[in-house]
Amino acid sequence: MYRGRVSRLPFLRGLLGLWDAFGLGWKSLSYSATVAAGEEVKFEGPLAWGTMIVSLGIGMSLFLLAPAAVAHLGERAFGVSTWLGNLFEGLIRLGLIIAYLWVIGFMPDIRRLFGYHGAEHKTINAFEAGAELTPASVARFPLEHPRCGTAFLLTVAIFSILLFALLGPLPLWARLISRLLLIPVIAGVSFEYIRFTARHLTNPLVRALVVPNLALQRLTTREPDEHMLEVAILAFKAMREKENIPVS
Repeated sequence: MYRGRVSRLPFLRGLLGLWDAFGLGWKSLSYSATVAAGEEVKFEGPLAWGTMIVSLGIGMSLFLLAPAAVAHLGERAFGVSTWLGNLFEGLIRLGLIIAYLWVIGFMPDIRRLFGYHGAEHKTINAFEAGAELTPASVARFPLEHPRCGTAFLLTVAIFSILLFALLGPLPLWARLISRLLLIPVIAGVSFEYIRFTARHLTNPLVRALVVPNLALQRLTTREPDEHMLEVAILAFKAMREKENIPVS
């Protein structure tokens, strides 16, 4: 399925890729949680599924439904238009995302994680530039990358403003349901936008459009140390070997 015809269809390929990334990410988190807990706790089965359901519920409630509810109340209280209400909703959502990333960036473990994120970006940038994959070589490349998931978050927030505005005024219950049902649509459109801009970075207009995406990545990346770069390079080479693609 991930290598067939569906994986090449616009919009559907984005949803498929996101689902694949979600599954892989969840397996990785489950594995790391089990290792951290030791033999006492196995992070699998009901415990893993319960944690995932609660986490998704909190995330969607905070970043998706809460801004919609606040904007709806603001429209009714101040009599503003639906367009302004959706703009307000999008700004609240974007503000929550930025605040969340900024706050967790002060946690020592998350700062270390963001260092590995920076090492990942540098490694991919070096590979796409045809450079030698050594820590000294990779360290010279930038922290930002146009196809980063952080850029995807910002793109989703922007496109949600435009799409939700087209729905017109809705009662609160319909507004909340529409936000949930349209997640796949916004994700698919955002994926295609990220893909398009990454392929046309030589265009001056496209370079201007991706500036906010690259700037937001400063919240989720840190300058990596040599060990982090070594880990990122080895992980990248291992991934390529799994795909039977030789890496120099």
